[in-house]
Amino acid sequence: MKKYFALLLTVFFLGCSSGSEKPGPQPVDEGQDRSVMLKSLAERIIVPSYDQFKTKFDDMNAKSKAFTAKPDAQTLAAFRAAWADAYIAWQHVELFDFGPGEKHTIRNFFNIYPTNVAGITANYSDPASNLEVPASYATQGFPALDYLINGLGADDTAILAQYTSDRDAARRLAYVTRIITRMESLLGKVTGEWKGDYMNTFTTKTGLDIGSSTSLMVNGLVLHYERYIRSGKFGIPSGAMANGIPSPDKVEAFYAKNISKNLAQSAHKAYVDFFNGKHAVTGEAGTGLKTYLDALGAKDSSNGKLLSESINAQFTVATGKLDALKSNLYDEVKTNNQAMKDTYNEMQKAVRMLKVDMTSAMSITITYTDNDGD
Repeated sequence: MKKYFALLLTVFFLGCSSGSEKPGPQPVDEGQDRSVMLKSLAERIIVPSYDQFKTKFDDMNAKSKAFTAKPDAQTLAAFRAAWADAYIAWQHVELFDFGPGEKHTIRNFFNIYPTNVAGITANYSDPASNLEVPASYATQGFPALDYLINGLGADDTAILAQYTSDRDAARRLAYVTRIITRMESLLGKVTGEWKGDYMNTFTTKTGLDIGSSTSLMVNGLVLHYERYIRSGKFGIPSGAMANGIPSPDKVEAFYAKNISKNLAQSAHKAYVDFFNGKHAVTGEAGTGLKTYLDALGAKDSSNGKLLSESINAQFTVATGKLDALKSNLYDEVKTNNQAMKDTYNEMQKAVRMLKVDMTSAMSITITYTDNDGD
């Protein structure tokens, strides 16, 4: 009996000893903490980018008021310069088409091109026309302003006549004001929500379901690169997405023309910087999609390198093709269209990496549809 009791005690102490040696919670790689990534992207890139854009927009607004008060060569030139600066700054926030940007469909009201000239004419002829419906997208925003300050005549004298001596001069001036006032209102709503309650929503919805911040953001970003940089700026104008039939009239900033490449470069750089978590003001690298992919250990299956390295390498190739283009993409389509197609093709390679490899590594489901076979 004593031997049996001793055996029970031995088993009991061995069990206690074994339990005390069980490992506790395993440490989590901080790079995989999506709340850290989301907070960094929102505070270091998204909000500062909107602030920078608003500064440029406010200057355009002021110059537009000077022009509508006194349309002459000097005020027109100042308005154009401020418009170009604001349009370039817009490229740094257009990619944020998730959260408040998506809610208020700000992209659709700010940058749908080619602009609808007939619709613009109808709108300034009818001050009560509805600018809040999808049919009005192409009659407002930066492309509409492009037509109104660059495309109303063959030269500045002819354009200014449309605002001074033409019978519809007052209506055109009123429409310029109407467009910019509407843009100002939409921008205020989007930035107000980012600086308000949505910031907390964005940084705390850390799951990977289709309604999570990471899923909404990644879907919005991949869509932006695919449809609005690769396709909109290169694939459609060059004809690479239209059975080889070029459409130079569909380039961005069609009437100004000389800033079309600059717009594309700004959009592409903003995208690459966001991917790498670069601060919108200082350019300092921080937590972002790259660091998150690295923390997940995501590899490029074709070469075994870090996936982020392969994506950045492809971005560099695409940037090289883009930088080699002439400043006027309309002329480039007309005279050197293969270079436009080559740029599209290199961006297409990046699309595959972003849309397939990156989302797979992040366990993100693509929720939008596209018809070009990606």
